[in-house]
Amino acid sequence: MIVDIVIDTICPWCYVGKRRFSRALELSPQDDLRVGWRAFQLNPDMPKGGMERDLYTIRKFGSKDEARPLFKTLENAGHKEGINFDFNRIKRIPNTLDSHRLIRFAAAFDLQAQLVEALFHAYFSVGRDIGDRAELAGVGESAGLDRDEVLEFLESGRDGDKIVAEDDLARRLGINGVPSFIINRRYAISGAQAPEVIAKVFDLANRDALTATAE
Repeated sequence: MIVDIVIDTICPWCYVGKRRFSRALELSPQDDLRVGWRAFQLNPDMPKGGMERDLYTIRKFGSKDEARPLFKTLENAGHKEGINFDFNRIKRIPNTLDSHRLIRFAAAFDLQAQLVEALFHAYFSVGRDIGDRAELAGVGESAGLDRDEVLEFLESGRDGDKIVAEDDLARRLGINGVPSFIINRRYAISGAQAPEVIAKVFDLANRDALTATAE
């Protein structure tokens, strides 16, 4: 089974969705599973240095008071998935291009899933600025990558165009929000759905694959 998971590294529902995806695999284990993490930028025009979080919140929601119910909903959803969302620790909303580049880099070491988890934890629970390359190097190291190699890669600027192209492809495919799970390049699940929902799509995809093989 091939699963492409489209995320942004500053998307809290993507963090919830990742945990629910893992629980879906416990309900419906998949042999020969290949997971690829695909880039989507919620704020593709974000300045390279990011933006102060309070200013971003006011621009997006109108005021911090307007945003509080959403954050509370996320905290409750996260608690059920073992996630400690600590939004007050987040001081800046970063540009996520480099974090996506790093996820792509981690694929060569089969460490994408570990890195995605580390990025989410660093940003949402610790409040680290994952738009800062030194911070990203530390997060990469915690996921099993070599810190110096990460820094060298990030400073090189490599794969930036590939991330932009991947984001553009997602939008052309009709994806305008994340997370999105694309199973066997045929079935799409939008949003952080319940594990039971994801598991049912796994089963549907497997039945279709068996039917195609029989034919």
